[in-house]
Amino acid sequence: MARQATFWFMVELTLRQANESRPLPRPEAVEVWLFDLDNTLYPAACNLFPQVERRMGEFITKHFGITLPEAKALQKRLFQEHGTTLRGLMSEHGIDARDFLDFVHDVDLSVIRPSPELDGALKQLPGRKLIFTNADQPYTERILERMGVAHHFEGIFDIVASEYLPKPQPEPYDMLIERFGIDPEKTIFFEDSARNLEPAHARGMMTVWIEHDAPWSRSGVEEEGQLPSWVHHHDHDLLTWLQKLPG
Repeated sequence: MARQATFWFMVELTLRQANESRPLPRPEAVEVWLFDLDNTLYPAACNLFPQVERRMGEFITKHFGITLPEAKALQKRLFQEHGTTLRGLMSEHGIDARDFLDFVHDVDLSVIRPSPELDGALKQLPGRKLIFTNADQPYTERILERMGVAHHFEGIFDIVASEYLPKPQPEPYDMLIERFGIDPEKTIFFEDSARNLEPAHARGMMTVWIEHDAPWSRSGVEEEGQLPSWVHHHDHDLLTWLQKLPG
């Protein structure tokens, strides 16, 4: 156990050193601040997303008449093969997207606390602010209101707007850019799933990986701890990173 702990400490140290070697952007040079929602805008430690995952399992169990372990296995396979559980259910089983989204997003938001600190940090950022999420707009709006930051955001690009194509498929990024008239080279994207940053980087965006403990957060990152070329900055907390920006 001690050897394993030492290994992961060295991985984290390597990532932190790589991150610190890149200068932080000056806020006035950024035109668009683009944020993922779940486990990015709010901390993963809130444990909201496990509620969503549990509701997914319940939906699959009820729809197919299978056990919960069987449902979880199906959910995992669909996520791995299609990018989201919903996309897999639609493609393979013709599930109605609205029924699924309404069911899985019926969760208790009391685990998320209002964040006057994030409200203040967002207020200091010049330029436009947008949400880019694999969730849907009603769920996103509820969370933004709960956090007390909804008034900062010009728009939400959700899974419905992307025609149910999830990140990291490339099409939603292009659709987002066209819909909001974004210049990718003057945009910075914050995301907790590392693999979702690669298409953003390919289009010229600056990227910030907000890492957490779930295995899929590290998807696309090599075990030796080297940041991929498409991850420009790295932290474990959005607010902490924003507070480091030069004034």
